[in-house]
Amino acid sequence: MSGMGLVIKPSDLYYRYPRKKETRELPKFSGKPDANAFDRYDLYEVVPMYQAVMDALGNNEQEVLQKMEEVLNNEVPAFVRTREEMYDCLLMVMQGVLGIEIAKEQVK
Repeated sequence: MSGMGLVIKPSDLYYRYPRKKETRELPKFSGKPDANAFDRYDLYEVVPMYQAVMDALGNNEQEVLQKMEEVLNNEVPAFVRTREEMYDCLLMVMQGVLGIEIAKEQVK
């Protein structure tokens, strides 16, 4: 179910994130590799990340999105700084939460 192209709107999110207009037009996460810094406090940064992880999970459930937000906001350590590190971290945690095994090539 990869490549679902899920579209997440700000109204779909449980948490509220600042809209950092000064960086809004810069390219966002679209897949690995991506060693750019990840700003977990920017709406325009978190939405593409959530979409990418939900697509990799093959899931579009609101409850799963909300759990991923809780993970990002409460559980991901500060040393997870780059977009690809955040993607890997969220994907691994959410796979564990959902009890699913995904082929390793999606993690690389």
